[in-house]
Amino acid sequence: MSSDNSQASEFSPRQSAVLAEALRLLVEGGDKAVTTAGLARAANCSKESLYKWFGDRDGLLSAMISYQASKVRTVERAGERLTVATLAEHLEVFARDLLEVLAGDVSLALNRLAIGQSSRDGSKLGTLLLERGRRQIDRRARALLDAGQRDGLLRFGDGEEAYRTLYGLIVTDLHVRLLLGDAPQPQKFGARAAKAVSAFLTLFGTDRVLADLDGASRPGQPLSNIHHN
Repeated sequence: MSSDNSQASEFSPRQSAVLAEALRLLVEGGDKAVTTAGLARAANCSKESLYKWFGDRDGLLSAMISYQASKVRTVERAGERLTVATLAEHLEVFARDLLEVLAGDVSLALNRLAIGQSSRDGSKLGTLLLERGRRQIDRRARALLDAGQRDGLLRFGDGEEAYRTLYGLIVTDLHVRLLLGDAPQPQKFGARAAKAVSAFLTLFGTDRVLADLDGASRPGQPLSNIHHN
């Protein structure tokens, strides 16, 4: 089953291509490399189009971060009733995407830049990363957890606490180590995601989920063989 990535439709294909080029410039040359003139040249578009689409520089940075955050997929299908199998699958997709995005050159460059600018007066990059990046991802993932609770698969009193537990199980200290220069190991992300989701479902799953987990694959292996209820 593929996961819906409807949040990416915030941008047209042409705008997405321009934002991808802006992020490439950022990775290669830092924030000073992302100028209206330079981006217009690199993306083969006019400065007028950039202003029309994104407004000022803060608007461009905000769009770049939103575009990057849209790569972390969550499921937003109206009326879908989750099963144990589909919930586990959707959570694993989210976990793998989150790891791949956090470990990518773009996110690392954005976070390092924000950290470097954090002591400057008037620096907005850190705030934009939180508001247009992390919180957008958080909101969509929380909606998935709420759907799991609605369909009788998850139990928690505080959805924010449950989500922070999921995030911590997925990321642990990986992001800090990557920011400090540790090399990512993307070939391990699938197993890492499955292990995190298995642990989360063990902590927050209802009896129905726990019964399926008992007969599913070993922890750390994909949970796709959990039968549909």
